[in-house]
Amino acid sequence: MSTATLGEPAPLDPQPRIARHSLHDAIVIALRDMIIKGDLPPGTRINEGQIGAQLGVSRTPLREAIKFVASEGLIELVPSRGAIVKKFTAKEVRDTMYVLRRLEQMAAVQACAIASDEGIARIRTLHDRMIDRYRHGDRLAYYKLNQDIHTATVALADNAALSDVHALLQTRLKRIRFVGHEGPEKWANAVAEHEQMMAAFEARDAEKLAEVIGRHLDQAWERVKDSLPD
Repeated sequence: MSTATLGEPAPLDPQPRIARHSLHDAIVIALRDMIIKGDLPPGTRINEGQIGAQLGVSRTPLREAIKFVASEGLIELVPSRGAIVKKFTAKEVRDTMYVLRRLEQMAAVQACAIASDEGIARIRTLHDRMIDRYRHGDRLAYYKLNQDIHTATVALADNAALSDVHALLQTRLKRIRFVGHEGPEKWANAVAEHEQMMAAFEARDAEKLAEVIGRHLDQAWERVKDSLPD
């Protein structure tokens, strides 16, 4: 029971707001995953009634989540048509990957110079968890850890502007990067590149790490380009 000084209004009992935020986050994650896995292919109109029923949520929180995912660039809000899963052209993907390549190489060089041993150890932990998911054939969990590694590597450069731009561009390519792991050969090649990246990072070999990251993103483009419209 709350108490108050005589003459002052009693303070309101604090009310938890976690549930509402958790619902929003859960819907956003579910929508992203459906787009990443191809359950909602590029160009698909999002049927709010169908998706809401599938997720067990009402239209109001679903619409809020759709707007949020649209702000990330994965969904387009088209007048008179509604929410459409973004369809990227080959040029859009190639141009974005080119910028990501430069950003990650720049971050890698800086991170090798200034990152703490603990920071690099955290990358190793993420890497080992990712390899474990690869061995279990869990593509979605592997992919999410993969993205965490790229994000964490950039963060170790300690450049907020670089991290902000990288996060924006990386989010837009979530579905495309997932496609790059389709098929055992493509997936194995991507894993081998990450193994080389980890070795170079732990050795603080900035030149080698930048070279491997560049090659990794060049190969990522090669692995996805045939699946994209002109």
